[in-house]
Amino acid sequence: MDRWDKARQQAAAQGIDALLITPGADLRYLTGYHALPLERLTCLVLPVDGEPTLVVPGLERAAAEAAGVTLPIAPWNETEDPFELVARLVGTARRIGVDDHMWAARVFALRDALPEAEIVLGGAVVQALRIRKDPDEVAALREAGAAIDRVHAQVGQWLKPGRTEAEVGADIERAILAEHATCDFVIVGSGPNGASPHHEVSDRVIRAGDPVVVDIGGTMPSGYCSDCTRTYVAGGVRPPQEFLDLYQVLLQAQTAQREHARPGVTAESVDAVGRDIINQAGYGDLFIHRTGHGIGQETHEEPYIVAGNTVVLEDGMAFSIEPGIYREGHFGARIEDIVICTADGLEVLNNAPRDLIVLD
Repeated sequence: MDRWDKARQQAAAQGIDALLITPGADLRYLTGYHALPLERLTCLVLPVDGEPTLVVPGLERAAAEAAGVTLPIAPWNETEDPFELVARLVGTARRIGVDDHMWAARVFALRDALPEAEIVLGGAVVQALRIRKDPDEVAALREAGAAIDRVHAQVGQWLKPGRTEAEVGADIERAILAEHATCDFVIVGSGPNGASPHHEVSDRVIRAGDPVVVDIGGTMPSGYCSDCTRTYVAGGVRPPQEFLDLYQVLLQAQTAQREHARPGVTAESVDAVGRDIINQAGYGDLFIHRTGHGIGQETHEEPYIVAGNTVVLEDGMAFSIEPGIYREGHFGARIEDIVICTADGLEVLNNAPRDLIVLD
């Protein structure tokens, strides 16, 4: 059964008569087309009963065909109203699901073009398919994990006292681009900047003995993403004992979470296993984010590994395990691996050393 048929089944189960999907990961998943998010409308029309059609601006038709799109393409020219074209293709459908990332202006235009229809969020339809990776997707994520591991293996060349975070980050970005199609993010948080989980980079000069959080990721030519965090100590100088103690607790928590995660347990239980260890060590208030997020054609997608998420993990679900401890004004630490549930356990896709990495 192809992805279109599976999406139709999911839509019907949710009482949706047709799906409308604009550029983004859902469109790539269903059609293989990485459409640009232009001001001109591109939209997949996927009725529960009927054939799918890709609506594209006339000048983008060749690009869609070159991308290997095999479903019927309906081009529109500059003087046409593409929303009226979508309305004609939707036909008698009266409950229409739109992708969760559709621009608001387009949602309102569709409401005007389809005044008799109820427009609802339809992202959960495709997400129910994307949350479980098939063997080809697992292979793509495995390749992405190995690629970002190779970048981490080179960090010691660049992370030196006397250099700025921005300088180190530029070197890392070049290494990511050598392994990936795009560099999606580079975080180099040294010393007190490591206590900000999404710090990125700055002109702060790295000092000997600084703990440095390096969180990096990119997108492979396959369209699948990498994401991995390791914590380093610059310059071969021993960091404060308080940091060493904190890091051992973090490593214990992340190890316990990897050992716990597998099909049949809930997403929130993976979070709880590590959080309990960190709480018992007295650092509970310093673990300020969820344990993880799903990953695939987007760096962040379902399932989210967080308290309150009772989703039961299944074979094919891919997600990060990344607890962190952050002492504001002093330092931070995070360990992150991408993992995939298998039929009998867990495959860990990142295998760079997890022990604190003290660089010369």
